[in-house]
This record gives sequence, structure tokens and C-alpha cells, in this order.
Amino acid sequence: MRKHRSLLVVSACIVLLGVFAWAQGRKAGLYEVTATMTWQESPFPGGMGPGGGPHTTQVCVTQEQIDKYGDVPPQTRGNCQVTDVNKDAHHMTATMTCTAPMAGKGTIEATWVDENHSHSTLHFSGSMQMGPDSKPFEWTVDSTSVYKGADCGSVKPITTK
Repeated sequence: MRKHRSLLVVSACIVLLGVFAWAQGRKAGLYEVTATMTWQESPFPGGMGPGGGPHTTQVCVTQEQIDKYGDVPPQTRGNCQVTDVNKDAHHMTATMTCTAPMAGKGTIEATWVDENHSHSTLHFSGSMQMGPDSKPFEWTVDSTSVYKGADCGSVKPITTK
């Protein structure tokens, strides 16, 4: 069960990572982020794992966060680092590398459709320690974000390391 929680934490961080990727050239405020995780290879019995259908969250991004990160924060939670960031006015790519308990590497691609909409894809593969065994995995998270307005209301800004 602990492994499932670790995977869920990393998955949640990936969604947040995507929000920062979408922040480049974007406005501070409230975003609605919808993400769908698809397993190409699951380490879990029966091939299931966290993910499934779309998951929608409200996320508050501050101007300070946009100014500080511009695109993606250099470090995410879950022992992951983002490197090799390449961006232009409408697109960003990067590499994400994570260490145990979920060791692997992924690619991030984000496209800003217009000033209020974006699309992001993270494809990640690696291995996960499950008891004495190491199990391979591979998954993709496709996300979209929609700017809802400058006022975040009761939604607290996301925290970053």
C-alpha cells in the first residue's frame, strides 16, 4: 500500500509540474487542470494502478511563481528533477528524472493553444521497488488547463520546493 501512495504522490506532483509548464507567458490566477493517466505497463497486479479517467483540479498559480519558474520548477516533489528545458513562445519540452522509490525518466511537452488554454503530455518509464522485486512501468499523463480568472477565491496557491 505504501508503494501505491508513493506513486499517487508522484502522479499528483506531475500534474502540478504541468501547471508550471503551462505558466510560461501565462497569467497568474486560477486554472482548471484536467489530467488523464494511461498505463502502458503497470507494476501492479492485474495491470491496474492510480489513474484511469480524467481527474480535474482547481489550481492557483501566483505571479511570483510565474516570474520565478517561467516554465517548470527546477525540482519537483517525489525525488524528481526537471532538466533540458527548451521553450519558445508557444511550446516547451523538458526531461524529468526521478530516483527511488520510482526510478525512471520521462519527457514533458507543453503547448499553449492560446492565452487561456494549453495542453501537456508527460511520458514516463522506469522501475519501482516492490518488496524484494523491481517492477518495470510506463505511463502517460495528458493534461489540459483552462484559465478561469485572476481571483483564486478559496483555492490556495500551490507550494513548490
